[in-house]
Amino acid sequence: MKQNNRYVKELFELLSIPSISAQTKHKKDMKKACDWLVNKLESNKFKASILPTGGHSVVYAEHLKAGSNKPTLLIYGHYDVQDPEPLDEWTSKPFKPEIRSGNIYARGSTDDKGQLYTWIAAIDELLKNKSKLPVNVKFLIEGEEEVGSKNLDEFVNQNKSLLEADICIVSDTHCISEKQSAITYGLRGIVYFEIIVKTLEKDVHSGIYGGNVLNPINVLSVMISKLKNDQHKILIPEFYENVRILSTSERKQLKTMPFTENEVVEETGAKVCVGEQSYSPQARKSARPTLDANGIWGGYQEEGIKTIIPSCAGAKISMRLVPNQTADEISAKFEKYINKITPRGVEIEVNKLADGEPIIMDRDSKYFRAAEKAYKSVFGTNPQYCLEGGSIPVTATFKTTLGKDTVLMGYGLPDDGAHGPNEKMSLSMFGKGIRTNIEFINNL
Repeated sequence: MKQNNRYVKELFELLSIPSISAQTKHKKDMKKACDWLVNKLESNKFKASILPTGGHSVVYAEHLKAGSNKPTLLIYGHYDVQDPEPLDEWTSKPFKPEIRSGNIYARGSTDDKGQLYTWIAAIDELLKNKSKLPVNVKFLIEGEEEVGSKNLDEFVNQNKSLLEADICIVSDTHCISEKQSAITYGLRGIVYFEIIVKTLEKDVHSGIYGGNVLNPINVLSVMISKLKNDQHKILIPEFYENVRILSTSERKQLKTMPFTENEVVEETGAKVCVGEQSYSPQARKSARPTLDANGIWGGYQEEGIKTIIPSCAGAKISMRLVPNQTADEISAKFEKYINKITPRGVEIEVNKLADGEPIIMDRDSKYFRAAEKAYKSVFGTNPQYCLEGGSIPVTATFKTTLGKDTVLMGYGLPDDGAHGPNEKMSLSMFGKGIRTNIEFINNL
């Protein structure tokens, strides 16, 4: 595509903005990203605006000239990104995009600025020398996806008529390879907790008081060890009660998906691949719930030694949920179990920081057929349908609040390193994404 260089240049401008939603010091950068998107969408003949939420703003834009007899697409994306730490593991600076070996390296390149931008570029192509698109298009681009979309549910609920559409589109997933595309039809949900354990009013001398008072780090470590057993089974009572059972066709399909133990080790640098023994790595990744400690702290962290027993310690725990589980159900079971295993003499705080529901889409709809046809046209093969292990909470919000399914048309690759150092997006996939989106819109 002749315009590809221009679109890459424009994407570099967006990637250069350190729009880290989790850090207040980047508040001005969040506003800068909003302004940039509004200006770009307005240049594409969209009516665009920045709308407030209880946190970071959303960018809303619409181009509704196709007419009421044509379908309306609601395209979702997010302009916020994860903190790029640890910086010393990046080959190039995370907010100075760089092309190496056919890949764009930058924070947000695949999650989600690069994938979102395939739609903006596709629409730019479709509007060349034309006054309108063949379909009606709305954009909803949020700034809190990486911190749990804390205010998006309320925004969507308050703006149902504004966001009314026939189908929702999200590009924030990945294909199997550069030759084999994929359509995600199911996503895991998530609940994310912070737990804080306190045993003392202040830090005390470990020589004087050690052996006579509870050490909160030790207590917390024991409590975390009681969340899963050596076979990687989650020990929270009735945790698996409502887990969705895969159909025969889904189990067969999972066996064809390329996600082996060797691939896990190669992609992550792990020494071994572990998990529930009766399930394959692909099933563990997408169709089974999980529980992981995402962070732990307490006591002295600086250079040298300091012989204390700290007064408190904390951890962040997340659980990925599968369809038929609910965030409220699992949250209640988690809190009840944590309180049960908290020893006498310990003050405990259990704070839920974020949640999102799992979801299964109706893959038999005409919109999925249009996506299949578009992928085949560009990639040369039929896309594979897959369940995805990640969570995109807005898809459940669209389903419950707007009553619409989401077609997840991803253009990332499994080794893109989203959330990690040296995040990348393939230039080839960026171009294929633009062409596939054009085909999809024309197919409608």
